Amino acid sequence: MISKTFTALLTGLLLAGLFGTVAGCNTVEGAGKDIQKGGEAIKNEAREHKN
Repeated sequence: MISKTFTALLTGLLLAGLFGTVAGCNTVEGAGKDIQKGGEAIKNEAREHKN
């Protein structure tokens, strides 16, 4: 009885951790793309003012 409950709880925690990790990766990837686009905009603006 306790073994089945423990197994179900452990499985639930592992799945929650897996989904959290996947969601976190997507969030970090999106933030990286946003930062990259911001850097490109700053570089382009600097080029315009240089000339």
